[in-house]
Amino acid sequence: MLKYAAIYLIVMNVLGFIVMAIDKSKAKKERWRIPEKTLFLFSLLGGSIGTWAGMYAFRHKTKHWYFVVGMPAILIAQIALGIYLKTNVFASSIPEKSTKKAPVAETKVDAGEYDFTLCFAGDINLDESWATTQHLNSCPNGINDCISPELMTTMQQADIMWLNNEFTYSNGGTPKEGKAYTFKADPSRVENLKTMGVDIVGLANNHVYDYGKDAMLDTFATLEAADIPYVGAGRNLSEASSPVYMEVDGKTVAFVAASRAEKIKMTPQATDTEPGILRCYDTELFDNEIAEADAKADIVVALPHWGTEYSTELEQVQTSTAREYIDAGADVIIGAHTHCLQGFEYYKGVPIVYSLGNYWFNEKTLDTMLVTLHCYGNNDESHMEVQLTPALQKDCTTVFVSDPTAQRKLYDRLESISVNAEIDDEGKVVEKE
Repeated sequence: MLKYAAIYLIVMNVLGFIVMAIDKSKAKKERWRIPEKTLFLFSLLGGSIGTWAGMYAFRHKTKHWYFVVGMPAILIAQIALGIYLKTNVFASSIPEKSTKKAPVAETKVDAGEYDFTLCFAGDINLDESWATTQHLNSCPNGINDCISPELMTTMQQADIMWLNNEFTYSNGGTPKEGKAYTFKADPSRVENLKTMGVDIVGLANNHVYDYGKDAMLDTFATLEAADIPYVGAGRNLSEASSPVYMEVDGKTVAFVAASRAEKIKMTPQATDTEPGILRCYDTELFDNEIAEADAKADIVVALPHWGTEYSTELEQVQTSTAREYIDAGADVIIGAHTHCLQGFEYYKGVPIVYSLGNYWFNEKTLDTMLVTLHCYGNNDESHMEVQLTPALQKDCTTVFVSDPTAQRKLYDRLESISVNAEIDDEGKVVEKE
């Protein structure tokens, strides 16, 4: 507003000066004159400086007392008016320069808050001659036609998604002599893991060495090329017994895996110079790995491959070593191998999932599930909630169980084979009081 007022005053004073010059010129030539009222009007409308200056610059009207007195009087009155307006009217529109110091910003304390999910699925099988892969080959939408959308979404949305890779990726090798079942997939099949949202796989199992050393090395190379970490196997014992660390929401999550699944040990343990898996028949190496991970990570996920196939009855060694692994530093235990679901247990408040069973492995009709760990907290407290997503493997597909009655029946079956856990109607697993 002040900017426009200033422009107006400049214009009026220039015009006031000009009209005085014009009127003086007409007076010399005795022509029609500008009325005196008009000259005073220019002065009153803000041009008093210009008309007064023009009066003396052109020696015009200087002998008329009302001009000599009136013009400066109008100027003085306008100056007074300007001071009044600036002080009382325009003052609020002029930003004042603050003399106050800006408040010192409070330092925000990092509370260490975190909130993320870890999701786990059991055995999958992409062997080229196996029923699941044959079915996959007939599906126009590939793996999306084999696993229902609800399950795919849960896997894809998890911050970290793990599953048990129960086969080898290779186009070479020969079947392990004496094994009833050997599983091998073309390396291109690894793309299915990406579609499923898989971030890390377990290789501490009894089928990763089905086609020998070279095929196992092909498996490592295939997963590495796909940028999918693996745990529980390696080119030597150091690799096979090394935790895999992953960062999520400011926390470090460590994955450790080992196998004691075979009654007749046909899958070799890695050595200082040869590839293989990490075994945990003797638990010393696995205990040491868990302790190492516990020293470096915020959450340690232990992934043992154990138990009796197609049996819901827990082996005594499962329950005893589960406690041992927790004492060594594991924050959760997620088991696999039995091809069927086994129960839950809590020990010192730590959840144990004894077996995830089959996820998408064969044509059998079997209960299955995804297990999601919701991890959240801050510097003062931490929480881990166990959430189930109920599913059914049938006819080489795995589908979400949406019917509440069917869900409840599955939860009841799991409760009946669990040690000290119960499952609410929403699939949340808690320690039984």
